[in-house]
Amino acid sequence: MKLLNFGSLNYDYVYGVDHIVQPGETLCSYGMETFCGGKGLNQSIALSRAGAEVYHAGMVGFDGGELIKMCADNGIDHSLILIDKTEKTGHTIIQVNSDGQNCILLYGGCNRRNTKENVDHVLTGFSKDDVLVLQNEINLIDYIIERAYEKGMSIVLNPSPYDEQMGKCNLNKVSVFLMNEIEGAQITGEKEPQAVLEAMHQKYPDAKVVLTLGKLGVMYCDREQTCSHGIYKVPVVDTTAAGDTFTGYFIASILREKSVAEALRLASVASSISVTRKGATSSIPMLEEVEQANIPPLQ
Repeated sequence: MKLLNFGSLNYDYVYGVDHIVQPGETLCSYGMETFCGGKGLNQSIALSRAGAEVYHAGMVGFDGGELIKMCADNGIDHSLILIDKTEKTGHTIIQVNSDGQNCILLYGGCNRRNTKENVDHVLTGFSKDDVLVLQNEINLIDYIIERAYEKGMSIVLNPSPYDEQMGKCNLNKVSVFLMNEIEGAQITGEKEPQAVLEAMHQKYPDAKVVLTLGKLGVMYCDREQTCSHGIYKVPVVDTTAAGDTFTGYFIASILREKSVAEALRLASVASSISVTRKGATSSIPMLEEVEQANIPPLQ
């Protein structure tokens, strides 16, 4: 079994602010830092640090060398990352307020320049029972899902950011959904967590669904079971990669044949560690740290 993450690679430009800027407002930032990120890269690093062997596919521009180096430094196979010498790498502008909450403006750059020929080339090396992880920061998601499904791959989808591109995808071909309450509402039209899970089960009865709920923790359901996990009370510095850290650790734990309850616990611990640190990839903990963490009681 091989694990492929076909996803975004970005530079994150993070600005510290007293509050998130309002429409029409000019606001001075008290600090600016640059980090490697992108939901795809964040999740690949979380997967790798959680003990999984990962292939990462995607595109960077002429300025993307640090992102490829980040993959190499974290033991991620980056042979399927293409370099577009005519376009800039994708990037984000992130505001982080004094409470650690953020808002993110995303520029796709090379992440939106994948071709069908590139997708076919990437998937050549993968087959039945291999696992594909996707987010929605690259183009051709619908085509990637179709081609991977034809090969018999298990498809794990984080439908973020949820937009019209998701509407083009046949989500019946997704094996595992990992999403937050906003994305759950966008897919189902429901707002209450239990109603979201019930609607997801009705629409996609064969899929496993992980629904993260911020301060309310996380809920899970599949055909056989439902379970939940709370959050740990820790000082919040930056929530930028918390969801990606959770996603990577949950998937890696399931692939290591941990129970769902244990996978939720490990992912929750890893996510709680990540929010205490600045940046995206720089905030993701190693497996040993997660396993040995002295975490406060659940809320």
